[in-house]
Amino acid sequence: MIPGARVLQERRIAVVIPAYCEERLIGRTIATLPDFVDAIYVVDDGSADATSQAASATGDARLRVIRHERNLGVGSTIVTGYRAALSEHADVVAVMAGDAQMDPADLAAVLAPVLAGRADYVKGNRFLSRERRNMPWLRRAAGQLLSLFTRLASGLDVSDCQCGFTAASRHALSTLPLGELWHGYGYPNDLLLLAAQHGLVVGEVTVRPVYADEQSGVRPWHALLILGLLVRRLLRAPSLLLTDARHERAGRSI
Repeated sequence: MIPGARVLQERRIAVVIPAYCEERLIGRTIATLPDFVDAIYVVDDGSADATSQAASATGDARLRVIRHERNLGVGSTIVTGYRAALSEHADVVAVMAGDAQMDPADLAAVLAPVLAGRADYVKGNRFLSRERRNMPWLRRAAGQLLSLFTRLASGLDVSDCQCGFTAASRHALSTLPLGELWHGYGYPNDLLLLAAQHGLVVGEVTVRPVYADEQSGVRPWHALLILGLLVRRLLRAPSLLLTDARHERAGRSI
């Protein structure tokens, strides 16, 4: 159920936008965010172009631009945004990409389970969308395979683990050891295992995949990296493999 206007107005909602060399698309991303968003944090991860300037040029009063002096990776960039949002008392923090690949019309649906207290952390699921075939077939196949491995490792019933369109409650972000989150590509999988380890309720909602004129940074070797991250997390938290604990923290589609 989409939250009503009163619910959206009563809670402080923030959106973190990690951005690396997104000068061309960052303005479009900011301009399409709904009015119910209270704060927007664009975190420029050491871009070589004018990403920060293009974001600032939108003139959006809700906007804070934070710039890393050097490239730290998308995971670290999102953590920077999370910490900034928490410091300004956000109740719910969403993450949307800076390349306009996420439909802002889906934002309320992604926020809804967190606002209703039914989930601590929510991920978008592109594979449930009727427009899933708009995704490049190789990306779709790789995403489904990596999601299978992540489900097996975490015990969470989630099926689009690579989707970066997410929402997290203040409780979730205060519970998770954000400093442990993997700094680069593969952070969504690492975050899911951390969420399972800390007993958070994880859910999914359908979102529309958007692919137009943006350039993907995904490479084949990223799959091997993610498998390595799953093994790394399991070695650090072998309790993830305990059957009883896996049953208690099972995620669900919402």
